[in-house]
Amino acid sequence: MENLNEYLILAARKGELDVVKEIIEMGADINHHDQKGYTPLIIACYNNRYETAEWLIESGALIDAADYGGNTALMGVSFKGYKDIAGLLIKNGAGLDLQHGNGGTALMFAAMFGRNEILELLLASGADPQKTDIRGQTALTFAQMQGNEEGLRILTAVS
Repeated sequence: MENLNEYLILAARKGELDVVKEIIEMGADINHHDQKGYTPLIIACYNNRYETAEWLIESGALIDAADYGGNTALMGVSFKGYKDIAGLLIKNGAGLDLQHGNGGTALMFAAMFGRNEILELLLASGADPQKTDIRGQTALTFAQMQGNEEGLRILTAVS
């Protein structure tokens, strides 16, 4: 079974949806965590595999599963800048204000990496701009540190 689970992670990374479906039908765990804690959904999202992510969600993948650092699929796409997948995750109930091991949120990642379309999407969906990490920093703090002027404008408008 363990090999099936590892093959599932690989197929999700490549977006090989037919293979993902077949491996799940053979008994692989749709919520398997690999050695870093990544699930097939986290891997599909992080690698911009929309159709695979959508199928995994529809098939019961845990949308807020986190890797061993506490990072969720929504955090990953907020860092990477995949707005369509962020929308898919949000539409399916992803936790907007979940925090990883250091207290970072998807909103903080979007602000830090200048993913301003995702920043707007998260805010419009109800993400909390006042949430702080373990150092007391907010998304606004991260936008300031990175010189993200557009992010500062967006976050200042909601504060």
